Amino acid sequence: MKNINGFYKGINFGGWLSQCSYEKKHLDTFIKENDFNVIAAWGADHVRVPFDYNIIENNDGTYSDEGFGYLDKAVEFAKKYDLNIILDLHKTAGFSFDYYGENESGFFDNPEYQERFYRLWEEVARRYGSLSSYVAFELLNEVTDASFIDKWNRIVKECIGRIRKITPDTLILVGSYHNNSADTVQFLDAPYDDKIVYNMHCYEPLKFTHQGAYWTDAIVKEERMSFEESVTSEEYFEQLFSTAIAKAEEFGAGLYCGEYGCIDVVSPEDTIKWYKTINAVFEKHGIGRAAWNYKAMDFGLADARLDSVRNELLKYI
Repeated sequence: MKNINGFYKGINFGGWLSQCSYEKKHLDTFIKENDFNVIAAWGADHVRVPFDYNIIENNDGTYSDEGFGYLDKAVEFAKKYDLNIILDLHKTAGFSFDYYGENESGFFDNPEYQERFYRLWEEVARRYGSLSSYVAFELLNEVTDASFIDKWNRIVKECIGRIRKITPDTLILVGSYHNNSADTVQFLDAPYDDKIVYNMHCYEPLKFTHQGAYWTDAIVKEERMSFEESVTSEEYFEQLFSTAIAKAEEFGAGLYCGEYGCIDVVSPEDTIKWYKTINAVFEKHGIGRAAWNYKAMDFGLADARLDSVRNELLKYI
């Protein structure tokens, strides 16, 4: 399996340019230059920056220089603090992973939405493709339904082909259905070229990492579970990741975990146990990753609740 140099230990800046109010005050203040400095001081080598299509697109289909200005700043600050950066399209016209909070549908059956998606990535490639030494692209966050996979594989091939006409060297991350589940990586097509990285997310066991979650009906929010009760072990993650690892090894591709973490309901002590366990498997197989999330969003690593254990926790990011 290929090592993903420069994208090995990262942190997500979720909630800044996606899953947010889109108010200018928020966009201007939620993440600032010093936050990049903090991430670098934590020992990370990259940041993952989720962004939504409506940050950079105007209603008439043109592109917003003001919106792109936020990505420009992210790229600038990443370089200043010797961090690599993943630009992650978290929501596209016609699709969002968030059934509960977004009114987007039709992408996988609508050629106009798909063309809009291709054009967006062509524009991103024109602006940042020359920075392939430290900027990577993630095509779309968390495809949901299993029924989408054949259409998604076709869309991925077309989109990467268009991007490659502009930037032949940029790393491109591609995830599968069931919200980038590790066990669905196997259903992605063979990589388009040698600069494609298979992407997964891991919040397993969900009843442990998301206990108390109020935004999903997959969790009974009143239930609580300790790390020991979740029966989590290195063997658990080995089995969970096994088919994804096999897929990456089959094609000599890299494997990356773009999101993983524990909700703030979990005690700091159990949070460390979970991170330590999953980290051991990441390290064993050379899997790159980005922890969710830098701050707030119910998963914040910079939040005050982790002040007493952060130095220990950062050993396992």
